[in-house]
Amino acid sequence: MKKEEKTRRTYERIMTAAMEEFGTKSYDAASLTTLCNENQISKGLIYHNFKNKDELYLKCVEECFEKMTLCFKNSDCQGKSVQERIHDLFSARQHFFEENPYYANLFFQTVLQPPRHLEEEIRTLRREYDEFYEECFRSLLQQMELRDGINTDTAVEYIRVFLEMFNGYFQRRSCKDEDIHTLIQNHEVNLSKILDIMLYGIAKEDL
Repeated sequence: MKKEEKTRRTYERIMTAAMEEFGTKSYDAASLTTLCNENQISKGLIYHNFKNKDELYLKCVEECFEKMTLCFKNSDCQGKSVQERIHDLFSARQHFFEENPYYANLFFQTVLQPPRHLEEEIRTLRREYDEFYEECFRSLLQQMELRDGINTDTAVEYIRVFLEMFNGYFQRRSCKDEDIHTLIQNHEVNLSKILDIMLYGIAKEDL
């Protein structure tokens, strides 16, 4: 086996093990020692490929957001009503999480219980994902007749602030040792409902 192929396989083996470790536990609970012991990987190999736990964790986060963004970009929701597109957007997200439970756990850990010292790096890694969702909302808003004095840019900013406040609310709940799986379920159920209400709260009323 060529050196390059061996190096690639080793890297993929580490990433597979790391995705399971970080995809089933919080950042603090995840352990390189456990990862190595359960997958027969030496710590020397880990540190040959990654500087430390942070770098390995961030690589998993990067993969998570890349796969999520690619999946959602390939979803077909053109030519549908606003309500149908909102439903499809969240249905695609829920389906992705059901098919990829490690990504689901990793995603919500970064949203609800992010390692404080890595928040800036996580924000950078999820930028493309956030921009994609922002474009989705912008497209939805352009199909709606907005209230007087509200343009698309203002409405998009309003949605961005709302999402930050919504996630902040669930972050505070996560600090109270509430079960993370219950939090995730409540987060998704309430997000789609409240977003629907919020969108029609900025739509122009019929007189």
